Parts: sequence; structure tokens; C-alpha cells
Amino acid sequence: VQPVESGGGLVQAGGSLRVSCRVSGIITSVFNPKTCAWYRQAPGKQRELVATITRLSNTNYADSVKGRFTITRDNAVKKVYLQMNSLKPEDTAVYYCNTDTGDVSWGQGTQVTVPS
Repeated sequence: VQPVESGGGLVQAGGSLRVSCRVSGIITSVFNPKTCAWYRQAPGKQRELVATITRLSNTNYADSVKGRFTITRDNAVKKVYLQMNSLKPEDTAVYYCNTDTGDVSWGQGTQVTVPS
């Protein structure tokens, strides 16, 4: 069982997008008490950590997205969100969710494309 990411798409530079991650089944018991995270992987690059959120909603962000991205979680509906504003071409990547220590199998991700 894997997280299911959705909400990606093509957006012009300066635009906004919200991606979602749905957690279900057995991995819910792993996610709920843990710090959740969004990662991204651009073509030809390694996967990088973008943002984290603890169970109590304390957040941290990579310097490259600080002030533009917001991570939230809704434990009741078992979802994690990433609101992305002021998007740049360098934000183009496949976005994935997992715990901050990568405890579960990786999902398919959701593609975000910001043309230059």
C-alpha cells in the first residue's frame, strides 16, 4: 500500500497549485503519529525534501520554497497537502509524500510542470 498523490498539472510561472496526498490502509498507522513530508524529484536529479509537518503541525521548509509553499495535514481524513504559490520553472518535478524518514513505499507521485 502506498500514498496516493494527486493535484499536479501544468501552471504558468507565478501561478499556484495544491497537491494532495491520501493515506489509507495499513500505512495509516505509520503516518498518523509521524512527521509527514513532501519530496520532489526533477529530471536528472535526486529526490529532495521540500517540506515537513509534525503531528502537531509544526512545519519546516527547504530554503528554495520557504515563503512560497505551505504544508498542512488533516489527520481526520488522512490527507497531507502542499499549497504552492509563486511557482517557478525550477519547481518542475514529480512530487511525492512520505514520512520524513521514508517509512513507506513510494507512490507514483504527481507531476508539476512550470514552463519557463
